[in-house]
Amino acid sequence: MARTVAVGIQDFSAVMERDYFYVDKTDFIREWWDSGDSVTLVARPRRFGKTLNLSMLERFFSLKYEGDGAVFEGLSIWEDEKYRGLQGTYPVISLSFANVKERDFKTACYRIRQLLMKLFEQNRFLEESSVLSDAEKAYYGRMCAGMSVEEAPMALYQLSDYLCRFYGKKVVILLDEYDTPMQEAYVHGYWEELVFFTRSMFHAAFKANPWLERGMLTGITQISKESMFSDLNHLKVVTATSGKYEEAFGFTEQEVFAALEEFGLGDEKEKVKFWYDGFVFGNHTDIYNPWSILNFLDTGKYGAYWANTSANSLAGKLIQEGGRRLKVSFEKLLAGERMKCPVEEQIVYSQLEQSEAAVWGLLVAGGYLKVLGYERMDEAKACGSPMYELTLTNNETKSMFYTMVQGWFARVDSDYSDFIQALLMGDVWAMNEYMNRVALGTFSFFDKNGREPERFYHGFVLGLIVELEGRYLVRSNRESGFGRYDVMLMPREPGKDDGIILEFKVHNFRQEGSMQETAKAALLQIKEKRYAEELLECGLPPERIQMYGFAFRGKEVWIGRAGGGG
Repeated sequence: MARTVAVGIQDFSAVMERDYFYVDKTDFIREWWDSGDSVTLVARPRRFGKTLNLSMLERFFSLKYEGDGAVFEGLSIWEDEKYRGLQGTYPVISLSFANVKERDFKTACYRIRQLLMKLFEQNRFLEESSVLSDAEKAYYGRMCAGMSVEEAPMALYQLSDYLCRFYGKKVVILLDEYDTPMQEAYVHGYWEELVFFTRSMFHAAFKANPWLERGMLTGITQISKESMFSDLNHLKVVTATSGKYEEAFGFTEQEVFAALEEFGLGDEKEKVKFWYDGFVFGNHTDIYNPWSILNFLDTGKYGAYWANTSANSLAGKLIQEGGRRLKVSFEKLLAGERMKCPVEEQIVYSQLEQSEAAVWGLLVAGGYLKVLGYERMDEAKACGSPMYELTLTNNETKSMFYTMVQGWFARVDSDYSDFIQALLMGDVWAMNEYMNRVALGTFSFFDKNGREPERFYHGFVLGLIVELEGRYLVRSNRESGFGRYDVMLMPREPGKDDGIILEFKVHNFRQEGSMQETAKAALLQIKEKRYAEELLECGLPPERIQMYGFAFRGKEVWIGRAGGGG
């Protein structure tokens, strides 16, 4: 009989004591402890078992569970006599920043102080013990009742001291989702303040802490040492491209297929693989995200479970506000293509708006893109970074991005779909009316500073991909004839639909007296550069090729049309 799937349970003890469905990841305990690393940062996408694994570490090592290792019986770690002897032998400090998602620094700082105060409250027995002096007991009382902003950075350091003295053993510190507050701080504009606050805390807890035995941090990203871990030169960082802990987070294909058999879903293997396979950690391919697999086992239905529960606001922000080249690259990824680009794994949030490598790095860390291969540092050009080959992770992430793009336009006006219909019917009057309405409402959403109108138009191209993918192959910035067209819609059924070429052109008041003249110049460029050559080679006659010239000046748009592809 199949075990019960409990979706969302992140407490290891609860999972084991109630015999819920669980994939044995206890080898992670042995692999981490045997590594000897003092402080480890593991970066993995959301919903990949980080919280459950840290709960497992706490349940295994904490002195609170001394002599109570029954929950590990039958699991891999319990077969090792050495590790049975380690169970329940260390004081453990465990906390999570998962819920620190505030819109301003003051509230975020208060939320972190609440978490630290709770730790002191949980260990209140220390205040009554003989290991603390009267001054330390007074300090302890303050930390429980109303920790100040100034005292907070040293809280983990001081608690480590007290626990070490009480138990006579150094402590293990486990911090889950360390970077969640950092992402929110970047989105809401208080990054520098929060970094200054947390940098002091991390230095005291993980660098200058003589009472620390081991430390483990988990998160989605590897925030650069320069901005967050300025002098933690002993920090062992394990990212998606690293060779450690490859099977500890996420389900392997063997584990997924065994689960499908257990639940009588063995016939669904190939479809499950299409939807949810694709994550790559180190050299291990075919990793699945646990959240989607658990939901599928529970419901038997396919859906974007992981993508719809992840915090996608930052990914959306970066793509929306990215420049022309980033949007074109992203468009190709949505079309199923691969791309080669530099990727910065150490995230410097202040560089996200200027560095495409940092954006790709964050999308890889978040699980939206997977690395198919990359150059070693010694293979990279001396003047540049190693090149990574990237693609969308799987059908689930592709579905999520399609939904995201649709949402960008749905928030403006339902008439956007009418614009698409006008484009297909050649109704230029309706196209101009709708496009100016959409541009007026959307331009500031895509580029708050109004500096690059191209950003809006490449967002528009992404919208076309979503709406027309079933009928057209949507291509952008490719060679045809004697140049590179902006957008081409190649019909999947040439006998049914016309081919369409779109050319965008910024109004130049020195060369064109009006927007209409700019649109005519765009149409003339299509003809003179023979952009229709690719469509003609596919068998479309010239009269079945429609050409549109888009002229734009700020939020103003004028669209001209011409038929014939000569």
